[in-house]
Parts: sequence; C-alpha cells; structure tokens
Amino acid sequence: MMLPSKYFLSLLSVLLLSASGTTSISILENFNQCLSVNSELYVPFSTFYTKNNASFSSFLQSSAQNLRYLVSSMPKPEFIFTPLYEAHVQAAVICCKQLGIHLRLRSGGHDYEGLSYVSEIETPFIIVDLAKLRSVRVDIEDNSAWVQVGATIGEAYYRIAEKSKTHGFPAGLCTSLGVGGHITGGAYGTMMRKFGLGADNVVDARIVDANGRILDREAMGEDLFWAIRGGGGASFGVILAWKLKLVPVPAIVTVFTATKTLEQGATNLLYRWQQVADKLDEDLFIRVIIQPANAGPNGQRTITTSYNALFLGGIDRLLHVMEDSFPELGLTRKDCMETSWIKSVLYIAGYPNNTPPEVLLQGKSLFKNYFKAKSDFVKEPIPEKALEGLWKRLLEEDSPLVIFNPYGGMMSRIPDSEIPFPHRKGTLFKIQYLTLWQDGDKNATKHMDWIRKLYNYMAPYVSMLPRGAYVNYRDLDLGMNKKNDTSFIEASVWGYKYFKDNFNRLVRVKTKVDPDNFFRHEQSIPPLDLSSGQCLATS
Repeated sequence: MMLPSKYFLSLLSVLLLSASGTTSISILENFNQCLSVNSELYVPFSTFYTKNNASFSSFLQSSAQNLRYLVSSMPKPEFIFTPLYEAHVQAAVICCKQLGIHLRLRSGGHDYEGLSYVSEIETPFIIVDLAKLRSVRVDIEDNSAWVQVGATIGEAYYRIAEKSKTHGFPAGLCTSLGVGGHITGGAYGTMMRKFGLGADNVVDARIVDANGRILDREAMGEDLFWAIRGGGGASFGVILAWKLKLVPVPAIVTVFTATKTLEQGATNLLYRWQQVADKLDEDLFIRVIIQPANAGPNGQRTITTSYNALFLGGIDRLLHVMEDSFPELGLTRKDCMETSWIKSVLYIAGYPNNTPPEVLLQGKSLFKNYFKAKSDFVKEPIPEKALEGLWKRLLEEDSPLVIFNPYGGMMSRIPDSEIPFPHRKGTLFKIQYLTLWQDGDKNATKHMDWIRKLYNYMAPYVSMLPRGAYVNYRDLDLGMNKKNDTSFIEASVWGYKYFKDNFNRLVRVKTKVDPDNFFRHEQSIPPLDLSSGQCLATS
C-alpha cells in the first residue's frame, strides 16, 4: 500500500482537528502528526509535556518568573513542545499555522507579564519552549559568538570567558535571562555606557518567519533584522540564534557597593548622583538600588540607597575618577574589589563572593515572586522634595524595590533610530519600580493599587510626550491587543511609550512580513489592516 503524500497528511490533520473538537488530546494528536510530515528530523514524544504528564506543572513553572501568572485561575497551555533542533521549530510554526493553533514562545520565561507562558486573549494555546536550543559557539579570532535562544545570558558569558579573559558581551545583569527574549527588547547591562545595549552588538541572527522559512540576516533583509533587535519579542518570528559581537574587557575590573540611609544623607546624595551619573567616565556604571530596610535608629524602617557599580579598570584609576566626578559618595579603597570580568558578572547578579563561575551553567533564577513592575525614563534630575515623597510611598509598601540605571556615554551617541530601542540621547537614567509579595492572590489588589499610585505620583518628574517605558519590562496597564485585534490606534498607546517614532517603522515591517498577524500576543506589534484604510500617524 502506498503511503499518503505529505499534502494529504496535512489536509487529514486539519480535517481531524475539525472533527474532533479542540480537546488537548485532539490538538496534540493533530500537531504531532503534522510535525511528522513537516519535519525532516524525528520528533520524539518526550519533547511534549501534556496536562496528563506528572511533570507538566513543574516544567511549566520551571523558568516562569512571575508567580502571578501561575495561579490556578490563569489559562494553561494545552501542551508544551520542546524542540531539539531548528527544524523542529520550523515544523512547529508551519503546523500551528496550518491547524490554526495559537502559540506562545518561551526562551527564558522572564517576561514580566507572563506573555511567554500565558495567553489571556485567546485559548486554546500551546507553548513552544526553546530551552533545549542552548548551544554557544565562541570564535575569539572573529570576536563573535553564535548563541542559541534557549541559552541563558549567564551561559553565554561563561563560554566567552572560558575562551578569553579579555572578551565579554554587554548585556543583562540577571544571568538567568534567556538570550532569545532578552535581546529582542534591547538588553541593557553594566557595560551599556561603554558599548551600548546587547541588541546594538548583534551582527546576525537566525529566525523562523511566519511562512516557516529559516532566514539569516542576508535572507531576511535589513528591515526585519532592524526590527528584531529591540522591537520586542514574538512579533515577527521565532528567533533561533543571535550572532553576538564580542567586546574587549580588561583583565582586571573593579566592583563596589556603597550603601547610604536617609539618616546618612541619602536624599541629597541621590540628587547629586542624578546630576553626574550620565556624565561619568564611560568605563564606570553606577546603578542605585533603593528599598526600605530596618536600619534606622532604634531599628525603625528607613530607606537604603545602594550604589552598585562596575568599573572597567583597576582601583587606582577608579578612585581618581570618583574623586574628580562624584566625591560626595566618599568611596574608599576598602569599599572596592578588583576581580575578573566574569566574576564581576556574579557580583552584580548578587551571588555570594567566591561563588564559582560554573554556577552560570545551571541557568536557574534566584528570583521567583508574585510581582508587578513599571518603568520610566528621566531627562531632568528629580527634585529632593519629590524624592522625599517617593520615600514616604516606599515606606507604605511591604516589599518594594526601585532601581535607577544610568545612561550617557555610548548610549547618548547611538541614534534613536539605529534599532527600535529609542531611549538614548538626553536620558539621564531609567527607573524600574517593583512590588513583590509571597501570599499569592490574597493581597494582590493591594499591591497592584500601590504601584499604580506610585507610578501616577512620579508622572511630573519623568519623560513625557510620550512617557517612556522599557519593552522588556512589559506593563499591560499601558494597554493590550484584544483577540486578533490589529488596530494601530489601540496599539499605539503603548507602542509609542516603548518605541517612540520607531513604532511606525515596526508596524510597517510587521505588515510586510506577517500581514495575517500569526505571531501575536497582548502587546505584539500589529500589522496595518490595509482593507480598512488605516494609516500610520505622522511624527
């Protein structure tokens, strides 16, 4: 008997799905059958996690960072598919499109609103989890590395340092970030003032597009290559791998953390930091971590401001830089520690001293909480009186955290339109606001209300028209697409906050490469509905 053709099997899959409804079993059966037709490589059933599988919940939770999106009331995927090869990803896109299955893409699971593992706009859905695609190939002679999307940025750092003590890559501070999604949003880190963002240092990529084709930079063209480096994840295709341009780092770097409380003049010192942080030597990155602590007189709560820094050089030169530019911090030699670049990665990520770099290969996060986050960009120093109002509000919340990250240096020299990430010249620093809790849904409304009120309070002191936001700190309060909604007007509310005028170009690229909006989520870039006469806003 002759075997059915691939065309017949694909058609049969569609008919079976229609006939059997949309139960998990029927979706899985038809998806698996379609994969066998469309993948040149065997797809073992062990690459699937189904709801009947004892390890389904643990795997779903394995890389998810925001526990708000794992509560029982949140929609769960019909199954999770974990491709072993690029060809499996390619087949998964083809089959989801043929069978009308909505998919979510997960590499590291750090997205703040759970968009990689929850769909609030349409069900049923599946997750294509890319964690098993984690190859890192470093070519020191070429000053580059090909990194698959399932690898963490910490794994990439380790493999680079394994080959060279004087090469690095300027990306995230949190080492368990999945490389795939991290770079799609920009990827900032301690070397951004020297070398720019991670996305600024990508020279090639491999992607599966909406038609199931695997494309590199040459094949996808410069418009799509521009869009995927900072235009947000899961709007244009499935990133398979990035080619990173390595940067030079000294054999010895210096780190320090200096903490000041309100009683030690923290307010005045932070006001001064705002005036100098973007103008410091570009080898120096000093962020400020702000949170309440029981450190005041008699143990009452106060605010601590911790100046957490990396300097690309030794202690002697750092102390000269600080004396010239920021003597108010009072930094001394005993506050500083010389180390290697790879060990500075561990220090900034919060690992205890003497932690071996091999911990980066575990890919596990130290950060799992119920949380809500927001972000801002600041162009003028926040007045001391306004900071005092910020302290008051932080002391009202159980476990808040605010982080000021400095800009300037290379970030001011790269044009706003070089990649989709637009927050460049004129930005002094970025603010990240977080509230964290551990009691699940019980008091979630209280914490969510608190951070929204804080965000409203800060409005007069941050960027305006638009009020900026960082796309890798997704915030659904800014608005979301509804099911199959391709409204440019709706999306522009959050689109201009994340991308400013670059949003227009992102929409044009989306309309060209994915006009049917196959790759979509609550804040994906929408295509223009050309039949409705939509047009881009003019800037």
